[in-house]
Amino acid sequence: MDWDDLRVFLGVARGESLSAAGKVLRMDPATVGRRVARLEQKLGTPLFAKSPQGYALTEAGGRLVDHAQAAEQAALMAEEAVRGRSDGLSGQIRIGAPDGCANFLLPQVCARIARDNPDLEVQIVALPRLVNLSRREADMAITVSRPTAGRLMVQKIADYRLHLAASDAYLDQHPPIRTKADLQGHRMVGYIQDMIFDKELDYLAELGLSQVPLASNSVAVQFHWLRQGAGLGVVHDFSLPLAPGLRRILTDEVSLTRAFHLVRHEDDRRLERMNRFAEALVDGMRLELQQLESQLDRVQ
Repeated sequence: MDWDDLRVFLGVARGESLSAAGKVLRMDPATVGRRVARLEQKLGTPLFAKSPQGYALTEAGGRLVDHAQAAEQAALMAEEAVRGRSDGLSGQIRIGAPDGCANFLLPQVCARIARDNPDLEVQIVALPRLVNLSRREADMAITVSRPTAGRLMVQKIADYRLHLAASDAYLDQHPPIRTKADLQGHRMVGYIQDMIFDKELDYLAELGLSQVPLASNSVAVQFHWLRQGAGLGVVHDFSLPLAPGLRRILTDEVSLTRAFHLVRHEDDRRLERMNRFAEALVDGMRLELQQLESQLDRVQ
């Protein structure tokens, strides 16, 4: 069986459409469709059930997926073996991450990794949802909750802290906040409730604050609202050194701790390139968190 045909088959299985597969494979959707039809003709059985909703695997297609993924891993390992180990990393690696991490941690960390590995291409996918590694939306993902299902490798990166914060301008223009009870009279900034994709992100509910007049599914939008003096909100401590005008409040009474985890597909365990990048990423994130929190403690 032709590996190139299997590669196209995997693209459609993961993207569930010809257009999605075509974007990943850098092929015209019509060409992808012809390649799938050719493979189905060779095997004498349909691999996908086509509908207006997309391409769903048939029973035969489901049986083929594991073998195709094994072939993919074998091809990657063969490529590594031929190239041999080098001092630098190369090729493309895509990381999926929640946007707080993607906005305030990963740019610095990945910039240093890229600087040390000029042949490496790093892509950061900031999504307000969990990244699907089985569909290869990314090579690895950073999550807040530890996944409990799937053939995944999970490594804890580090704990991080969050606190309520507001701009100096907001605090100067509104009644003082001395206890949690005082929060009821203030405008809150937070997530859109029905778009919270991880229970660990439901910060305001944990604090008993259900009214959120200014809401967004993006941490970056919330962060900029706070910088503009629009209200109070929960922020990552590691983001505060990037916004000197924001100040933590009620730090003795309100403090949240969460953790970042690095999640990878089990099939990538033997890929040296991915292992080396993952090690550099974890070490870089731990160092960056330590430096940003130390900087914050000196300033506030």
